[in-house]
Amino acid sequence: MVWVVVGLVMLAMTVVLVGGIGAALPRAHSVSRKAQFNRSQRDVWMTITDFGQQVTWRNELRHVERLPNEGGFEVWRETDHRGQALTLETVESAPPRRLVRRITNNDLGFGGSWTLEVEEVGEITVVTVTEDGEVYNPFFRFVSRVIMGQTATIESYLKALSGKLGVDVTIMSG
Repeated sequence: MVWVVVGLVMLAMTVVLVGGIGAALPRAHSVSRKAQFNRSQRDVWMTITDFGQQVTWRNELRHVERLPNEGGFEVWRETDHRGQALTLETVESAPPRRLVRRITNNDLGFGGSWTLEVEEVGEITVVTVTEDGEVYNPFFRFVSRVIMGQTATIESYLKALSGKLGVDVTIMSG
């Protein structure tokens, strides 16, 4: 019985500590990663903007659905393998150089946007992904910052893109 009480006290202390650290961390963040691809700027641009086909090369996606435009913006819903749906709107598109997509869901513990910049440098194309995000829940903020790392999703995306393009990639700080 004593061990049960000690275990519950330790669990409660851990929850308070994680919540306290998460509450002390900034809600907003901006992180970038970039990668070089031995493909043309046009090929890279066509791949990253073919949202309907991303389910074929992004392993975390289960379903992608085109929704009606909202406020003149193109809208897509991505559903991951856990069943979580993200609704994204394209708020800026300057082919073949710049794409900005923003999460429109209001019921998530996070939000923000991704800016993808596609730059041709000689025979290679450099893709820089910048996430300007917010994590509202202090517990999720702790996990995002301390356990997962705030660049994990960007790095996963760039690795999947390299697989789709059939090239090796080294991911660097943006």
